[in-house]
Amino acid sequence: MTFLSQVPSAAISSASPSDYFSLLKPRVMSLVIFTALAGMLLAPVPVNPIVGFASLLAIAVGAGASGALNMWYDADIDAVMKRTAKRPIPLGRVLPQEAQAFGLTLTLLSVFTLGVVANWLAAAFLAFTIFFYVVIYTMWLKRSTPQNIVIGGAAGAFPPMVGYVAATGQFSLSSFILFAIIFIWTPPHFWALALVRSEDYRQAGIPMMPNVRGSDHTRLEILLYTLVLVPVGVLPWLFGFTSLAYGIISITLGGTMLFFAARVFAVRTGPQADRHAKALFGFSILYLFLLFAEIVIERLIPIVASFVAQVIG
Repeated sequence: MTFLSQVPSAAISSASPSDYFSLLKPRVMSLVIFTALAGMLLAPVPVNPIVGFASLLAIAVGAGASGALNMWYDADIDAVMKRTAKRPIPLGRVLPQEAQAFGLTLTLLSVFTLGVVANWLAAAFLAFTIFFYVVIYTMWLKRSTPQNIVIGGAAGAFPPMVGYVAATGQFSLSSFILFAIIFIWTPPHFWALALVRSEDYRQAGIPMMPNVRGSDHTRLEILLYTLVLVPVGVLPWLFGFTSLAYGIISITLGGTMLFFAARVFAVRTGPQADRHAKALFGFSILYLFLLFAEIVIERLIPIVASFVAQVIG
């Protein structure tokens, strides 16, 4: 019997606004906004500030819709994992059917809004992103293959492309490179956490790489993906989409992440092994944030400078 089947259909919800906000997975949503903004700022034409803000808001709501639908479907496994047991649905604060209705409503709202304020290609791509995360990853891959986070990671890598399409109405090599960075970054990022939480995933019946192929194989995969990530992270500079500053930062960050990954590969037993995996997980977040922050900052500086000059002039 699953968690969902144990919840009475006539139960009364005790949800607060904060419970519904947590359904949106705000940390993930903030990353989506940030990476979508980077994709939008790479557009060769300036974006109307109102259109840009409304587009980012729609993309953020779409990400929140994905999170709510993910928590609705995964409520049974969330209830048995320490990391997720205190989410609103396992705690009984939000009913599964409420989370489902909330997620579907936000999906329709976000897709329609993006279509109206930006263009319908971006709206269709956002709809596909939500579908990919909820149906392809959550409902299928997550419970069926240790490659779940590899293929499913595409959903988290789409936002820069959605942002670029919202700004231009078309796809580009620059937005695809940003997609590739996040796509290749995702496995070493999540597998570092999975090494530490392998027992949690085992109890939930999720076939994460350490549970299926073993920790040694997972450490090798982490190292191999990081070796690919390092040069891919430099591509925006090599293709001329960013400045030399980005090139220096990406090479420095890439080398540091490779060091952390190599240490995870080398130290496989004892308390040091878990500490190194946690360190890699933490640094991987910093790696992605700083790469995209550099893009956002260097693209925003001339825009802000131009605005200030107009105001002063």
